[in-house]
Amino acid sequence: MIRKVLGMLLAASLTLSACHGENKPESKPGDSIQGGKSMALVISSSAFVEGGMIPSKYTCDGQDVSPPLAFGGIPEQAKSLALISDDPDAPRGTWVHWVLYNLPPDTKGVPENIPGDEKLKDGARHGVTDFGSFGYGGPCPPSGTHRYFFKVYALDIMPDLSGKVKKADVEAAMKGHVLAEGQLMGKYKRQ
Repeated sequence: MIRKVLGMLLAASLTLSACHGENKPESKPGDSIQGGKSMALVISSSAFVEGGMIPSKYTCDGQDVSPPLAFGGIPEQAKSLALISDDPDAPRGTWVHWVLYNLPPDTKGVPENIPGDEKLKDGARHGVTDFGSFGYGGPCPPSGTHRYFFKVYALDIMPDLSGKVKKADVEAAMKGHVLAEGQLMGKYKRQ
């Protein structure tokens, strides 16, 4: 009888601690840039699914154009959006493929083949990628299958950045200003 009661108490204790967040999972790529959790945005593409292969059209083996992306769940208080795409599997460390910031907060996504201009018609601005240029630079892994993360952030500010802005500059400006974020991961392997 005592064993039965102790078993029930242990089960109740584990249930309560799980409900109150005492058994927190390890952080993962979707965790907030601010170190905690932010609201979740939805980011998707009509070109590939989460965890799926990115078509060669959007890579150095194809037309190397940016993929279409759709955003959902943007908070009403957002002042701007930022989009960063990178490859954490690159041999020399994370390789930055795309930095786009100051997107208007009512942006529902980006179409395929965004021009690589530093400043776009809607006021959005491109940062410099690790290819050394403005705009999108598609997957081009030297070997093996790499993961490419497309991360969107809703911000409560419009970062005041200029010049050859890099990912680190945008991330520094975003710190403490992320209202919501989301990510989409696609993979690519050269044939």
